[in-house]
Formats: sequence, C-alpha cells, structure tokens
Amino acid sequence: MTNGAARAVSAQLAQPMDEISLIQAAQRGDQNAFERLVRSYDQSVLRLAMNLLRSPEDAYDVYQEAFLRVYRNLDHFRFDCSFHTWLYRIVTNLCLDHLRKRKVRREEPTVVETADGPVDRIETMQEDRVDGDPQRRLLSRQLRGRIEAVLGALTPRERMVFEMRHYQGMRLKAIGEVLGTTEEAAKNCLFRATQKMRAALGDFI
Repeated sequence: MTNGAARAVSAQLAQPMDEISLIQAAQRGDQNAFERLVRSYDQSVLRLAMNLLRSPEDAYDVYQEAFLRVYRNLDHFRFDCSFHTWLYRIVTNLCLDHLRKRKVRREEPTVVETADGPVDRIETMQEDRVDGDPQRRLLSRQLRGRIEAVLGALTPRERMVFEMRHYQGMRLKAIGEVLGTTEEAAKNCLFRATQKMRAALGDFI
C-alpha cells in the first residue's frame, strides 16, 4: 500500500461512518444525502465566512459558492483528508479571493446598508460591558476601530490565519491543513500578524 493510499484509509477510518456513508451516497447522486451534508456544515461555513470577511454580503456569497463547488467537485473527493478540512479549504480559498480583491480596491468598508438605513459594523459589534462608563466605551470603540484597521492592513493570508486562530479557535495544525501548508508555516504567519497587531495597538495594551 502506498503512503497516499494509507493516508486515505486512515482519514476514512477517522471519520464518522454516517458521514462517510452520506458522502458516498452523495457521490452516487443521492440528492437527499447531499442536502444532509449541507445541513451538517451550513452554519459552521457561514460562521467561518462571517468571521473571516466581517461582511454579511460577502459571507453569503462565499457560503453559496462554497457549496456549489462542493456539489460540482464531490466526485473528486477521495478521503485523503477529512471532509471538514476539504470543505474549509474551499471556503478559505474563496475568502482569500475576496480579501485580495479588497486589497486591490484599497477599501475595507465598515458601513453596510440595512432595511433601517446605513449601519457601521464596528459600532454594532458587541462591547464588553462598558455601557456604564463613557470613557471605557470610547476606548472600546477606538480599540475596535484600530483592530479593524490593522486586520485590513494585514496580507490576506496573515489575516486568514489570525482570524482562524483567535476568532475560530482553530489549532495551528488544522489551519495549516486547511490552507494546504505546514503547521510551522501557519505558526510563522500568525507570528507576523500578531507582531503587526501588537505594534499597532501599542498604546492600548
């Protein structure tokens, strides 16, 4: 047995049997099985896209495109990694594309249009119980604004790693697998992003 075949068998055995069966049924064209797969991951995919992009519109675009790509490419899934890793790799690649396009446009909009008019996303982010202290509320708002600015200044890959580690709570090994790189490369990328964040927030910490 080749190393690749051994990894495929190992990854397959590590997954829940019901998920393996669902994937195999969906690969045979079972629409109900595919819909069950989507329901199993739709909330986590949307949450990941929201955390990485901080834009409901972009997140829903990524959500729809990700599952469309899964539908089109499920036949090519060979169990050489977990389905979760394969799916997250699709989502993060789409998010990277969005972040790179923002870099090209040199914009990181925080104001979004809602049914009630324009709303600043930074203003609506949850505050850590600072309502009773105007000075703390001001500092909290300034800090959030600074963090958003720094995130926008990171390279797309640095931002991706930083967000997945600190907002998704993912381990570096898992981040490396999702991004198709090594744990050490993910660690180095996180270090660079953290250094930039600390330098920019020096007067707040």
